[in-house]
Amino acid sequence: MTSPDLLRDLIAYPTVSVHPNLALITYCADLLRGAGGEVTLIKDASGKKANLYVTIGPLDRPGVLLSGHTDVVPVTGQNWTVPPFEMTQTDGKLFGRGTADMKGFVACALGAAVRAGQMDLVTPLHIALSYDEEIGCVGVRSLIDMLAAAPFRPQFCIVGEPTSMKVATGHKGKTAARVTATGVAGHSALAPEALNAIHMACDMIGVIRDIQAEFAADGARDSAYDIPYTTLHVGQIEGGIALNIVPDKAVFAFEIRNLAEDDPQATLARIDAQRDRYLGQLRKRFPDADIVIEITNSYPPLGTDPDSDVVQFVQSLPETHAMIKVAFGTEGGLFSSRLGLPTVVCGPGSMEQGHKPDEFISLAQLTACDAMLDGLLKRLAAGL
Repeated sequence: MTSPDLLRDLIAYPTVSVHPNLALITYCADLLRGAGGEVTLIKDASGKKANLYVTIGPLDRPGVLLSGHTDVVPVTGQNWTVPPFEMTQTDGKLFGRGTADMKGFVACALGAAVRAGQMDLVTPLHIALSYDEEIGCVGVRSLIDMLAAAPFRPQFCIVGEPTSMKVATGHKGKTAARVTATGVAGHSALAPEALNAIHMACDMIGVIRDIQAEFAADGARDSAYDIPYTTLHVGQIEGGIALNIVPDKAVFAFEIRNLAEDDPQATLARIDAQRDRYLGQLRKRFPDADIVIEITNSYPPLGTDPDSDVVQFVQSLPETHAMIKVAFGTEGGLFSSRLGLPTVVCGPGSMEQGHKPDEFISLAQLTACDAMLDGLLKRLAAGL
């Protein structure tokens, strides 16, 4: 099957992160088992989602890992002009949810694995397909745990997120947090006698904005990124039940997207210190006042040395281009930090198309990715 044929099949599975992905994983497992692959499924607690890890070739040595995620973002509320879960081909473009992010690469990787099954590889090819990447690289962690205990780990990893076939050596890390402010309710006519939790939340948001301003003015810089410094961002806030009631609870969510040079724990410690000083003043009058900061998700940055072997290796393959860094996060940071696995990000399509209505990937990009992976298979057959 060609990459567009495989992509058509993959798009038909509506694997939005809140839904199971097991049917798609079973399809991939059956395909690769038929190609002679050694197949491992790692299911979640519900049994409805799974990671897939497959090795084609010898099992007694490390190989090259192609990693991708199988979940996609929702289409609800988006104005699609084509069916999102059916592939539509027009003017050299393939439309459908996940075509760019990132079932296009998954299709190419599956096709390469099938071709690898017909070859005598000296160095194995590994395929890793994960779930729940779109909500914070959640599912892949159990696969990484498995690899951490395995007798052989891959030698290199290529995460196939869309980079227009450029070789990305880095991305920022991300830490997501939820802040719950607890005040004292009261009638709005007597507001000064109560403690407004929304005001408390806004004061904490002010702390976050001040720290962001410091990063923007004086923080570490990496010009390879569109935004060259660490950023803090508040994305959600809620609180209050009626205008004439002083709210006693407010909740907001914020994130830190950090350069490799900046430690998010140090930033959180600064926020905690400001919170503690603020609460110290409030509790003189309102002893039950509280602000709780909970970390809801995090993943590390990726910072691969441009002169490393993995970069030189991937750039030696057909159709790869100049080095870049990407704004979005990937499981690459986890492979690198937890396994010490040399990792780059390189795949077909552009994230400019991802998460949008009428998402698409060009046939030319799929062809380029196929060429890169054919070059990889030749190297694996020759023993790298």
